Amino acid sequence: MLKVTNLHATVDGKEILRGINLEVKAGEVHAIMGPNGSGKSTFASVLAGNEKFTVTEGSVEFLGEDLLDLSIEDRARKGLFLGFQYPVEIPGVTMANFMKLAVNEQRKYRGEEPLTAAEYLKLMREKAKVVELDTKMTSRAVNEGFSGGEKKKNEIFQMAMLDPKLAILDETDSGLDIDALRVVATGVTKLHTAENATVVITHYQRLLDYIVPDYVHVLYKGRIIYSGDRSLALKLEKEGYDWLINDLKE
Repeated sequence: MLKVTNLHATVDGKEILRGINLEVKAGEVHAIMGPNGSGKSTFASVLAGNEKFTVTEGSVEFLGEDLLDLSIEDRARKGLFLGFQYPVEIPGVTMANFMKLAVNEQRKYRGEEPLTAAEYLKLMREKAKVVELDTKMTSRAVNEGFSGGEKKKNEIFQMAMLDPKLAILDETDSGLDIDALRVVATGVTKLHTAENATVVITHYQRLLDYIVPDYVHVLYKGRIIYSGDRSLALKLEKEGYDWLINDLKE
């Protein structure tokens, strides 16, 4: 699915990623944790194709292709989805129209016919149930006037509509209360299958009570310094990162 080898990246001449290695297979859930400033969001942005960042070394293979050679649009068309930590507002564009365009663009890329109005409406209602999203919200401008929880629900609704092969969720739990966290995380879990994969970037173990990872990785100073199973997240929640960082210094 995804193979990252010795990935280095800079922003404004400053190196942020310093040699990331990661392999994600279909059916797997990976969690990436780490202190602030470790490069977690940068890693997500680089995979999605954010032009703010410059890849200086390494390679990324996605579904057998060189991901770094693909445009942002083609990465999305091929099935890579990024859930933003801070979802943007798009005034004047309704959620329904925005998603219809995105879904049909993806279908066009695969050589499929666009959905009819009736087919699209049925799909939208079906997927809205996954994240307990009121379908009335789809008539509003994208994220405009939405609460933090509504924006995050909307992100997972978009993910449900697009049915990506690889979903990268950048601190989806940020700013959520317990109820919203449950709804969003449960939605992500419902969408997970043996044919897709999920990478969850988070600071908190609480998200992983709902989205149970197969692997947990610790990112520190632009590198993955330690990997383990779900128990690693529990240990980090209890003991912090000092024990790992101190081991590196010794």
